[in-house]
Amino acid sequence: MKQKTVSIILFIIFLLNNLILSGQKQKPKNTSWYDDKLLHFGFSLGFNTMDFNITPSQKYLQINSIYPEVSKLNPGINIQIVTDLKPANHLDIRFLPGVSFGQRVIMYYKNGVLFNSQQRLESSFLEFPLLLKYKGERLNNVRPYVVGGFNFRYDLAGKKEFDDSKAIYLRIKRPDLYYELGAGLDFYLVYFKLSIELKMSNGLGNVLIKQEAPGHPEYADAIEKLKSQIWILAFHFE
Repeated sequence: MKQKTVSIILFIIFLLNNLILSGQKQKPKNTSWYDDKLLHFGFSLGFNTMDFNITPSQKYLQINSIYPEVSKLNPGINIQIVTDLKPANHLDIRFLPGVSFGQRVIMYYKNGVLFNSQQRLESSFLEFPLLLKYKGERLNNVRPYVVGGFNFRYDLAGKKEFDDSKAIYLRIKRPDLYYELGAGLDFYLVYFKLSIELKMSNGLGNVLIKQEAPGHPEYADAIEKLKSQIWILAFHFE
């Protein structure tokens, strides 16, 4: 349901962008020499909220009535280097290696009542997204676009051994492959281009390591699958 809702939102944003831009009057255009080059570079700063799509273990739920869910989202940051290859007028191939930091909190409920301690899972990702960017027609100094592709992430904070001094009873795998979809606007300024982009990133694999913490087996046993989902608001400077 989340994925369907986000796809609809992105479609509406792109549609509204075209409607708004089509109603503008022509104005002098800022020079965009970087857009005419086959290859250009830049950097990106962004904010994220990391989430999990949790599939509870129905067998464990029936036996123990324990239900896991992500109860709140926390802000994180993204830092990337932009490499943009232009094979056609309306199409770019983009590679944006970088890092991102964030955290997710899983709460457990038993018969509708908060059960035991929360699980705060922090992530420090190395990420390597390869994306296709399809650009609409430029009007004045604004240009809408959609973007999509795949992102390989490696979580440096994942797959740690259980620590008796910390009440963390879940372990997650380090590597995962994500598919990404988004939309944005290119703003052509005097000396550079600023892009504002909203993007959804969904993990394809189950990142839960099925290992019970000593003395606390319920945390891992209550979850059948754990898939990552990340929402990103990025500002690209090129």
